[in-house]
Amino acid sequence: MKTIDLSSASVRDLNQALHDQTTRLDEREWRVTHSGGKHNLAVGLNEELSVDIQGHAGYYCAGMNQKANITVHGNVGVGVAENMMSGSVRVKGSASQSAGATAHGGLLVIEGDAGARCGISMKGVDIVVGGSIGHMSCFMAQAGRLVVCGDAGDALGDSLYETRIYVRGTVKSLGSDCIEKEMRAEHLAELRELLDQAGFDADPASFKRYGSARQLYNFKVDNASAY
Repeated sequence: MKTIDLSSASVRDLNQALHDQTTRLDEREWRVTHSGGKHNLAVGLNEELSVDIQGHAGYYCAGMNQKANITVHGNVGVGVAENMMSGSVRVKGSASQSAGATAHGGLLVIEGDAGARCGISMKGVDIVVGGSIGHMSCFMAQAGRLVVCGDAGDALGDSLYETRIYVRGTVKSLGSDCIEKEMRAEHLAELRELLDQAGFDADPASFKRYGSARQLYNFKVDNASAY
């Protein structure tokens, strides 16, 4: 395992070394020490690397990830796994706002809580949160699944499209065009698979499902105040 100490190396040194694996492929496992909440750690990776960040990370950690499996042993700032395409990102602590924003694929696991706008405009990613999430989560979410083992804040799923949302706790309020939906056998099976992938031992039957009422897909003058 290759170790990079950010008390002496720069973030640019780290990211360049990880990007070099696109052509060299000589190191597959990496450990990052003394991360110190630095920003933009392990961004834009495009190989099947394993990156273990020993400490907190700042904003946009693991942004634009493809193929890599990244674990943060601490908390993360704004925009973790933003625009992720594939691979996995696991946060052992909590995340600030906009976790998984615009992400197209892969799996994001946050073992603690996530702040406001978790999964905003998500486009196919799976997000599993062990704790609670803040307001305006899944705003304009288009595809993918969000699982919340705790509670959800105001305006959950506002103006969402086809994203499926599962919440075990209470939802403070639902956003425009977001409604509670029936939990059928297929959804219980889907949720069980997601919880297993995330490593959470929770009962799928204790969750509720939320999704789009599909009333905002086309403009209707009677709904003008909701746009």
